[in-house]
Amino acid sequence: MTQPPENLSTYWQNHLRVAFEKSAPQLYRPMLRASLAHVVMLAEQELLPAERARQLLGGLRELLAADDDRFAFDGSVEDVYYLVEQRLAAAAGIRQSELDVQLARSRNDLDAGVFRMVLRDDVLALAGQLCGAAEAAAAQADRWADVLITGFTHRRPAQPTTLGHVLAGYAEALLSQADELLSVYDELDVNPLGSCAFAGTDLPIAAPRLGELLGFRANFTSSYEAVAGAEHLMRTAAVQARVLATGARMARTMLDWMTFGWIATPDAYCQGSSIMPQKKNPVVLEHMCSMAGAAAADLAATMNNVGAAWYEDSNNATTDVQEHLWRAGDRAARFMTMMRGLLQELRPQDPPSPEQVVATGATTTAIAEALAGAGVPWRGAHSVVGALVRQAPPAEWTSSVVAAAIAEAGLGEVDDSVVEAALNAGLRPQRVLDRAQEGGPGAAAVRRTAELALGRARSLAAEFAARRTALDEAATALDEAVDGVLAGGRG
Repeated sequence: MTQPPENLSTYWQNHLRVAFEKSAPQLYRPMLRASLAHVVMLAEQELLPAERARQLLGGLRELLAADDDRFAFDGSVEDVYYLVEQRLAAAAGIRQSELDVQLARSRNDLDAGVFRMVLRDDVLALAGQLCGAAEAAAAQADRWADVLITGFTHRRPAQPTTLGHVLAGYAEALLSQADELLSVYDELDVNPLGSCAFAGTDLPIAAPRLGELLGFRANFTSSYEAVAGAEHLMRTAAVQARVLATGARMARTMLDWMTFGWIATPDAYCQGSSIMPQKKNPVVLEHMCSMAGAAAADLAATMNNVGAAWYEDSNNATTDVQEHLWRAGDRAARFMTMMRGLLQELRPQDPPSPEQVVATGATTTAIAEALAGAGVPWRGAHSVVGALVRQAPPAEWTSSVVAAAIAEAGLGEVDDSVVEAALNAGLRPQRVLDRAQEGGPGAAAVRRTAELALGRARSLAAEFAARRTALDEAATALDEAVDGVLAGGRG
């Protein structure tokens, strides 16, 4: 933390300075780009004298070309908005009283537009890692579709499944998140510039031209909602928290797999112990769970701030939530980068043998289903198998013991072949690999699911790439428009 100037008031020392130091690195350069577009539009609409437009554009370009953006708070300006004006006047060689960069523009629509620009970049950064993680999960699901493990419910052994089946499920969750992220991006990608404070202006500006130059896909329909709205902010916070919450669940599961020795513990994601030489601690998975908690806190702060605000331009619902969102955006991108790497490195090490799966009791559902399929009422079969497994593990059962339990339950006599088939189902958990049900743990079914997931991941990645291309093309168009005004034309 920098030492505040001694002459600042309590408010400037304890709020404006801190807010400036946090926001300036995030908002300064996007604000310069937005100002370039604004001056081009004013020049094209003949709302600025040509010479003044050239002065402003030259100054803005000089500021953008500067390599080191230092943001020491010296008390001469209260926020980034006034820092831009201060630096622009100096760069353009004019007095601040001669500045026209804010003609037909308010801090309200400028801040709203610039922050949407920041969030677009954050969403695209997250999307790249999210789609990459979905591809990695799908590829690994295909690769390890026949690696038998014990599946858990409520942290207790439940039924046989495979590594591939779990990974295919996580790939589907990632794709759901990517779908939502694309929708959030498109809601962010709406230009609020031209709304001014909230009521627009009498001057003949061209707001759609601003949107075009800054790569926005659409323009505001209500100038009030454009500056007072917070739906896009809440949705951004929600999808960030959602990505990390589900990712933390997968991290916990992977941590269990490493602890059981079912998958290898990757060296790149581990730390050693300061005292125990044998330790290889996958601490990244613990940190990822903590990161999900922080994302949930940022979501709660965003929702609480918005809910505490009036439905008008209000700091609670606009500037005060920005810190939570750009912090959460950076965190989410880092989280998914690590998750993608973990998924890519996932390798089976010593998964449970069929006998070990049987010993957990995870095959008893298959026994009960085999009995039910032969005519024993399901609830009765469930009760009989439950009673038997409480007495001994399935590997110790005999045909006579099972038949006797069925008879004692008043379910009648069962043919010996039925009992043998049921026991066989309970002793061969690898039968699950042959299960034909779509979406199930059968190896062929998992590979079909993985193939579909891989196609969807690549399709979504292409959608996000198209949006990045649109931003790049808009940046080129803006530079060309500035060149046109500087050369004496109209862009």
